[in-house]
Amino acid sequence: MTRTDRGQMVLVAAAMLALALVPLGFAYLQLGYNADVAATSEAERPGSETIRLLERAVYDAGGETTGHPWAGREGAARQVDAALAPREREIEAAQVERGVAARIERNESAAAAWPASNCPRGPGRMFGDCEAIGGIVVQERADETHLLAVAYDVRVVDDRGETALTVVVRA
Repeated sequence: MTRTDRGQMVLVAAAMLALALVPLGFAYLQLGYNADVAATSEAERPGSETIRLLERAVYDAGGETTGHPWAGREGAARQVDAALAPREREIEAAQVERGVAARIERNESAAAAWPASNCPRGPGRMFGDCEAIGGIVVQERADETHLLAVAYDVRVVDDRGETALTVVVRA
């Protein structure tokens, strides 16, 4: 085998390898195309991204009540409020770039009504009273204050229209 024969053989092998990779490339492009996945799934409900972000913010703010005695529950609620207020404004502002206008406000009446049917109690539970303070629901557990939920009125305006929601986000 001469030097030119060996070079031609390498060239032919490279061409065969390239031809074998072409169908793999097409399969990758077709099966891994994200827009196809989005097209087959249900459309996201208006406000669902806002609610997801609020759920995370409320969960993070739950630690603000840790260690507060039940007698100091109003102070604990103020700390939760101080932790949530900037996050709520960030959530409103973050969606503007995507063409979504969101307005978030606390709903004190929904928070006041929520404990009647949702406050954990019953045999074997050593939980005390629930109380709504400024849209924030707290409960006494072992003489400490625990955040249970925050009630919101959410108004979302996007390219599909305007949606108004009242949600109670559990901590």
